[in-house]
Amino acid sequence: MSNQLTGATDLRQRAHQILDEACSRVGLDPTGAELLRLRSNAVFKLRAPIIARIATAPTAAERLPAVLAVTRWLADRAFPTVRPADGITEQPMNVDGATVTFWHYIPTAPAPATTADLGRLLRALHTGPTPPFQLRTLIDPLASIRATVQHQPGVLDHDDQVWLSDRIAGLTGAWRTLPFREPPTLLHGDAWIDNLLRHQDGHVILGDWDSVALGPCEWDLIHSYHGERRFGLSPTDVDDFATTYGDDLREWDGYESLMQIRDVYAIGIHIRNAPGDPFSHQELTHRLNCLRSGDTRTRWHMKDA
Repeated sequence: MSNQLTGATDLRQRAHQILDEACSRVGLDPTGAELLRLRSNAVFKLRAPIIARIATAPTAAERLPAVLAVTRWLADRAFPTVRPADGITEQPMNVDGATVTFWHYIPTAPAPATTADLGRLLRALHTGPTPPFQLRTLIDPLASIRATVQHQPGVLDHDDQVWLSDRIAGLTGAWRTLPFREPPTLLHGDAWIDNLLRHQDGHVILGDWDSVALGPCEWDLIHSYHGERRFGLSPTDVDDFATTYGDDLREWDGYESLMQIRDVYAIGIHIRNAPGDPFSHQELTHRLNCLRSGDTRTRWHMKDA
């Protein structure tokens, strides 16, 4: 992978600039905004209290109207989800190429949510109805990283770009032959324990619906099993998840192929962020080395913020 960071920008500074402009447009005060997360999205807590989320992915403007619609629909059905802030009609909002949305703030309890909580919520989501409006269908989960590899010159060196393109092509073929067991259902799309919030009153809420779609439930399930291999979840965490969901993906014939697809999918954000984020640049190198060597067990890392 290339070691050059030419044209790098300060992601944190740019996120604050976008936040200031977005708040100005809707009459919110960005003074003292707290940066909670800087990964695929920059997430700020305002004094209001409202959460502002800034997405920089090229497809965000196209996807986020559906995210707002689905979360409003789920909230109206009493599903425990984050919901868009009331009274802000100008969203999603384009600011300097980024897409901004505003959400109700969830006051959280110190006790973390668990994989059992996630399994319970996903079972309710997957066995419930689908929205009465059009949603995208998850046909090709590697489409975004395929486009990223092709359109990020200077981030990947030639050998890495060729290897990754070939790997994506092979796994795309594998996806098309996976023996999915159920009809398409409503997917969260990024069903990872970090996207759960435990409210101060004790109940657990599912957030970060940016990847919502219709598709095979296995795509939501694989995240927790992948978390054991790469992100420090324990075998007990995964067993608890499988028990509460009521199905163990490890018993499915397509398990290993889907795990490999998820492994490649999980480096896309770091290819996109590497030009302006030293952590992503370093983590991309680490993850690529694992993939190219066939190492399926070495721990990967997440940014704290």
